[in-house]
Amino acid sequence: MKKIAIAVACAAVLFGAGNDAKILQGACDAGDVRGCYNLGVSYANGESGVKQDYKKASELFLKSCEMGDAKGCYNLGILYSNGRGVAQDSKKASENFLKACDAGDAKGCYNLGFLYEKGQGVKQDYKKAGELYSKACDMGEALGCGNLGLLYEKGQGVKQDLKKASELHSKACEIGYAGGCYNLGVLYIEGQGVKKDYKKANELFSKACDMDDAESCYNLGVSYHDGQGVKQDYKKAVELFSKACEADYVKGCYNLGGSYYNDQGVKQDRNKASELYAKACDMGYANGCYNLGVLYAEGQGVIKDKQAAKKYFGKACNMGLKQGCDSHKILSK
Repeated sequence: MKKIAIAVACAAVLFGAGNDAKILQGACDAGDVRGCYNLGVSYANGESGVKQDYKKASELFLKSCEMGDAKGCYNLGILYSNGRGVAQDSKKASENFLKACDAGDAKGCYNLGFLYEKGQGVKQDYKKAGELYSKACDMGEALGCGNLGLLYEKGQGVKQDLKKASELHSKACEIGYAGGCYNLGVLYIEGQGVKKDYKKANELFSKACDMDDAESCYNLGVSYHDGQGVKQDYKKAVELFSKACEADYVKGCYNLGGSYYNDQGVKQDRNKASELYAKACDMGYANGCYNLGVLYAEGQGVIKDKQAAKKYFGKACNMGLKQGCDSHKILSK
């Protein structure tokens, strides 16, 4: 199982204002830093009686940042990261995240660490990224703990230490980060840094699934399907594959298709299977294309159609699946 990459917290995470814009404007004009910041939030979100205006928001965040407001610096960094109201500029983003971090903002430290890890706006430096993730983690930022855990897994910027990685993923999970729960679950399955324990892994996947982590739902579904660490339960597996598929996790759709095809946990329905394989294929999953090709070749759940079968075998082949190439070659004779 491949570990997921923990996402950057560079989406527009803007904090609510909750006050009328006119009042906030008056407070800002009088030099009140929170008034400027909250008015910036209002413009960023299009609330409190003003229309959304990222340029105006950037001006207000800059003003609050210059007055020493960490969140103003952080949100200005977000706007530079996303190119909203200002030209996209990772270097400017890094400068503002640094100001936020130095002023004690955990998310500022995390985001700056991410930029160092990826080499965006700053020279790539895993050691520096690790230091910033550690600082963010110590301040209770789950993503900082999770990304630091991944650095320890890979030995990037720090000496590889799977036990330390497991501790950091555990902390991220406890704070409420689904990715931390998922990554710790993977370590329990692989027996890396912790003793191999499928039951414990499933408990962690379940926790992450409850937080709507699609890959965790899928992994838990696989465990129920195979009876790994839990009692085999095809119906439960179907529920989990379905949840993963609804969140557009391609393997969830593919495995759900297999459940319908094989009469496992649901009434056999080859037509439904074909629809799910088609969805997986459209999402770029070679096995989905190949299985759909088989259904067309044999006329199962769909009208038998050699050209359609050939088309989907060709798609699977183009995605690198040898079986698809072989089947396409046979139908081309």
